[in-house]
Parts: sequence; structure tokens; C-alpha cells
Amino acid sequence: MITPVSVTVDIGGTNTRVALCDGGEVLTSTIQRYRNAEHPGLEPILDSYLSAYPLVGAICIDMAGPVKDGVGTLTNLDWTIDARALSARTGGARVVVLNDLQAQGHSVPHLDEGSLLTLMPGQAAPSDVRLVVNVGTGLNAVPVHTSGTLTLVPAAEAGHITLQARDAEELRLIDWMSTRLPSSGMEEILSGRGLENLDEFIGDGAGRRDAATVMEAYAAGEDRARKAATIFVRYLGRYAGDLALTNLPFGGVFLVGGVIRHLGPHLMDLGFAEAFRDKGRFAAFMEQFPVHLVTDDYAALRGCAAHLQELQTASN
Repeated sequence: MITPVSVTVDIGGTNTRVALCDGGEVLTSTIQRYRNAEHPGLEPILDSYLSAYPLVGAICIDMAGPVKDGVGTLTNLDWTIDARALSARTGGARVVVLNDLQAQGHSVPHLDEGSLLTLMPGQAAPSDVRLVVNVGTGLNAVPVHTSGTLTLVPAAEAGHITLQARDAEELRLIDWMSTRLPSSGMEEILSGRGLENLDEFIGDGAGRRDAATVMEAYAAGEDRARKAATIFVRYLGRYAGDLALTNLPFGGVFLVGGVIRHLGPHLMDLGFAEAFRDKGRFAAFMEQFPVHLVTDDYAALRGCAAHLQELQTASN
């Protein structure tokens, strides 16, 4: 008798990773990477990977873009992911499509200490609420609610809330941004291109540099890059703190994404904790929330695997 396999898929901006999972765990030895630029869509990638598996029981796909009714369009790639069409293509497999941040949210209840760098320990307390903040190509944040073995991660587009100013420098920044963009949301500051925007603003006509160059300049001790990184981290701490007050994630705040992984070792030196706690008479209240940097590169795949296991358990 052929045993059906369960499959997890993580679609990034450059690569797509596919892996088998079992019992809610990713089988890391089965992970394969495919370059998106070499494929017209997800279908030929799945055809290639699944050629060795005659029977597929379930697939969970996470992708960077909004998902509604099982259909998602990637933000930075001309691919559409359709759960019904993929189910038919794979012989009736159960196909679930998640936003990539939802997948990260499903992973955090299952991450161990080896997958985290704790920035602020907070005050340990049992809680069924966590908060995931993604800073990468874009910006987004979602609450994670758990009840027993079930996890709920509602979709959100929290990266586009209005950019605000609290001092003269930030007012000048917003004025500068308004001459270049029709509207300025937080993502225009807290993302890869956001770091580039800040560096260009600080450079005051000295030209635009990509995010990797800015980070190299920061590591070399350049004053311009340090000022850009400081503003970035100040806004990040404020953003995460505002969302913590909104959601009360006593189970922890989890920072994910490529940009924040690069900045992660420098967050505390650049004032993250002070900006996070800068809430007036609620400053002491903010000290309760633990803040972690997620260092596990497979977290999204693990979230997909955990979600499939929950669905299977619920249907039994």
C-alpha cells in the first residue's frame, strides 16, 4: 500500500523551497530549492519534486502576497497560486495556501531556544497570544492565537499603516518622502528599500545605495549608515511596541525576515528597547513582553508542517 506524503512549500522572492513533512515536522533532508527565475510558475516545480511520490495527501504553500479563498498572487513575482487548481493537478490532494507571515505565525509556538535569539527576556507568563513582525522585502505583522493544540493566525497587511513623525527630523523625513511617493506607509521605512530610503535621506543628495551596501558601510563604522540604521531601529521599536499594546502578546514578540536578521545583532545597541518601551506611563508595562529574533531559516516550512498536522488532527 502506497502511503500518501505531505508536502510543504515556501515561495520566496528568489527561490522556492519544497520539503516533505511528517507528524508536524519538516524532514529537512528532503528540502530542495528551485530558482524562481527558471520557472514560469509553481506548477512545474511541484511536477518535478513530486515525480518521485505517486500519492500526495496534502500540500501547504506559503507565499509573499495576499491570499483569499485559496487563491494568492505574489507581490514581487508574476505567479498566481490557486489551491483548487493545484489539488486537481496533484490528484485531489488537500491544498492549503497561506500568506508567508501566517506560516511564520504557525511556526512560533513550536520553535525551541536554538531557533531564537532573545533580545528582551520580558516576564515569563503563560499566554495564548504572540505577535510576529516581519521585516524583509516588505513589512507586515500578525497576532498568533493558540487554544490547546489549535493555532489561529489571521491575515493582515499591517505594513501600510501611516508613517508618522514625533520630532523635527522625522517631520523632515516625511516631507522628503512625500516628494517621492504618493503615500508613505511604514513599509517605506521598515523594509529593504526602507533602509535605502533612510540612507538616501541622510545622505542629502549624496546618492542612493542598496541595502547591502548600507549594511557594509554600517559595519565599517560610517556615520551616514549608522544614522540611517538608528532611525530604522527607532521606528521598528516604536512599531513593535504599538502593536504589542494592541495585541498584548505576553507569549512574546517574534521578529522575522531577511532584513531584520542582518540588523538583529545591532538592534539593542541602536536603541530598539528604548523605542519599544517609550510609552509614557506604560513604559514599565512594556517590560513584560519578551522579544525574540527568529534565526531558524526553515521557520516558514515548519509553520506549514505544523498547520497541516493541526488540520489532520482536527479532521480525525
